[in-house]
Amino acid sequence: MSEVIDVVNRCLSYGDEPEWFEYKDSLFKPDDIGEYISALSNAAVMAGEPFGYLIWGIDNSTHAFTNTGFNYQKDIKSENGGPEPFQHFLSRNITPSIYFHFDEDVIDKNRVVVLSIPAARKVPTEYRNIRYIRIGSSKEMLKRYPERETALFKRLIENSNPLDDWEIRNSKYSVDDINLRQFKSYLKKAREAGRITIESDEPEDVLNSIKIADGKRLLNAGAAIFVESGINELQIARFATDEKLTIIDSKRYTGSILSLAEKAVLYISDAMDWRAVFEGKTRRNEIPEIPVNAIREAVINAFAHRIIESRQAVEITIFRNFIDIYSYGLFPPNLEPQQFIDRVIRPPRRNPLITQTLYYSRDMEAFATGFKRINFECTQAGVKYEFIKEEYGFTVRFHRHCGEGWSIVSGGQPEKQPEKQPEKQPEKADEIILRSDLVLALIREDENISRAKIAKRLKISQSQVRTVLDSLKSSGRLHREGPDKGGRWIID
Repeated sequence: MSEVIDVVNRCLSYGDEPEWFEYKDSLFKPDDIGEYISALSNAAVMAGEPFGYLIWGIDNSTHAFTNTGFNYQKDIKSENGGPEPFQHFLSRNITPSIYFHFDEDVIDKNRVVVLSIPAARKVPTEYRNIRYIRIGSSKEMLKRYPERETALFKRLIENSNPLDDWEIRNSKYSVDDINLRQFKSYLKKAREAGRITIESDEPEDVLNSIKIADGKRLLNAGAAIFVESGINELQIARFATDEKLTIIDSKRYTGSILSLAEKAVLYISDAMDWRAVFEGKTRRNEIPEIPVNAIREAVINAFAHRIIESRQAVEITIFRNFIDIYSYGLFPPNLEPQQFIDRVIRPPRRNPLITQTLYYSRDMEAFATGFKRINFECTQAGVKYEFIKEEYGFTVRFHRHCGEGWSIVSGGQPEKQPEKQPEKQPEKADEIILRSDLVLALIREDENISRAKIAKRLKISQSQVRTVLDSLKSSGRLHREGPDKGGRWIID
């Protein structure tokens, strides 16, 4: 039985509505919904409930199903006049950030949408800096009821637990829900790095040993990293110019941090321009306009350091002359990104359990080194970058066509410079590792992918693809099942 059906059945069993849930048919007024989030979050505390619920598709009076057409995925007009995802609008106006989320299901051929709203934890939940509460079936400003406000604060103090952090709370997912292929790849990398030494290959043993599971139950941190769920979201948009006018492509994905990071790096790699450099008379090497290692660093940090419980997407926007990678969550106050490059700074980590887990596999390195690594990669390639502190988040911007061998011409397209003809040199180890990871990511997308298609996607030669595949097979990370035509790749 789905979570939506469980919630609906439980709520219907009460008859009249308690103060911690509310039925609606087709309400879509963003401010009203924001006020309900505040009111139901605070009411859940008073009722001793872990969540409040706003439910679309049930008549408030008769409790009959109404087959709602409510669309929680739409964009709305923001204060600056531009389009904004509805859930992003809600999250940036809710303080403190809470992990509310929408789910839907069909019950007796009727669509039902449930908005699950966590109970307030340390302070009352606010919408646009105003606290709301439910009194009977009414939604009211809390300040008008000082006795209830006092009672709410008393309950919050009684419930407070300094260790009650989102990352370490039990999720609704079990070890059986993980993406097993991602887990095996993760464990192999962590063992090669010498950072996980447990001998067992069983996911339950490993995940408990690194403290992201409690027996069979995954903590939220473990679910975010390994489960293909709606905890994480990736939004990608590609535009024809440097403004959000003519859209070329738009995609939205949900999934684990590891799988979405792969999708993001692959998409950007496909969208970028590459130029050929000949090393020797016959060896051809493809160079991206932006170092892929820098992109990967920005992407994984965007997922790992955002306010995950807000359920806001990592947003990648590809313009003609730059690429933005945006993550929801304010930069540490009184600090600037350049300080992390110039010296060692260790502010409090937003998601310490997630970042620690990704450190074991070298998906992330030592804490607070991401800026240094982006700076190093881009400086080496002559690529301009920016770290931009946004009102509600943080953006890494990579400028296109500005590194060595590129120049901007009319229309923002790269003009390839005369190619140097250096002596043939062996490929660097980090280039081989990078290509191996990208090849594995493509195989995870399509286990039947051909060598020719891999070469085309990664903009490298088929001989280079063959070298990577041979390396992966000899290291035991990959094998082929069946003939060259009609067979499939198996990641070990």
